[in-house]
Amino acid sequence: MLSLNELWFVLIAVLFVGFFFLEGFDFGVGMETQILAKNDTERRVLINSIGPFWDANEVWLITGAGAMFAAFPHWYATLFSGFYIPFVFALLALIARGVAFEFRGKRDSLAWKRTWDVCIFFGSFLPPFLLAVVFASFIKGLPIDGDMQMYAGFFDIVNGYTVVAGITVVLLCLVHGLMFTTLRTVGDLQERARKMAQKLLFPLAALLLAFVVMTYYMTDVFEKRGALLLVIVILGIAAYVLSGYFMSKKKDGLAFGMTGAVMALSVISIFVGLFPRVMISSLDQAFNLTITNAASGHYSLKVMTIVALSLLPFVLGYQIWSYFVFHKRVHEKEHLEY
Repeated sequence: MLSLNELWFVLIAVLFVGFFFLEGFDFGVGMETQILAKNDTERRVLINSIGPFWDANEVWLITGAGAMFAAFPHWYATLFSGFYIPFVFALLALIARGVAFEFRGKRDSLAWKRTWDVCIFFGSFLPPFLLAVVFASFIKGLPIDGDMQMYAGFFDIVNGYTVVAGITVVLLCLVHGLMFTTLRTVGDLQERARKMAQKLLFPLAALLLAFVVMTYYMTDVFEKRGALLLVIVILGIAAYVLSGYFMSKKKDGLAFGMTGAVMALSVISIFVGLFPRVMISSLDQAFNLTITNAASGHYSLKVMTIVALSLLPFVLGYQIWSYFVFHKRVHEKEHLEY
């Protein structure tokens, strides 16, 4: 039986898994507007393919941060104060991206559209990169003292390990987004998306392998949770191989599910490696933030649990319904608003 502390740690993990799975393909499609699209019509097709979903997908991040604030306020305080600059840049990128989606079609000007297209690209590239850097820093360890204050320098956050994590997640989002494009488009654009995803499988595999090896040697998570992490790695390899197989057979829905599984397993592995810690101190293990010393009181967690269980079915139902309503493919000949 899970304690309330453990339950909320699991719920926060689920929220971030949902965010990276859903917003991951949004980020990938945003990057595709500059990498895959050949003209303005194709860019509008790509943007319209995620038009009904991207803002709802970002709610998972907001909800995850809100749950962290309510359930583990010391984790939230240390995290957001210590990573203030990366989070500001990620927030500005997300704002610029959202504004660009709404504004790029408001004027029939090439310079106007190019400006907003750049915002869409960097607004889709920077957030997954920065968030991956933050999550990788969790398990590598950060200078946190006995007062739960984090005094991290630039290279405590940005180093070889976290940069590899950032690039890996960005490339994984791109492949995930390409498979989403195969589900939402037709014709030449669909075919090029599938072929590009297949070409990226090898470099992505190399990055994923490098990150696993670096995690083994540069962190203690395999020492703490080695058996369970080994199972996750094996499942991830199986999902990755299957994604390539389904791509080759043009079974795009299954391939999308497998790239999503790789994304989900990657995020799950971070939380499994952390548990019962939420942030690791590189100064002294006694200064680690855990689900016990970083948590709210029992009564607060109990009330939150009741509210969450009451509202969650409605939120999930709404999002499932929106995907059902907007499940049809986007065609170039249709009216394109962006």
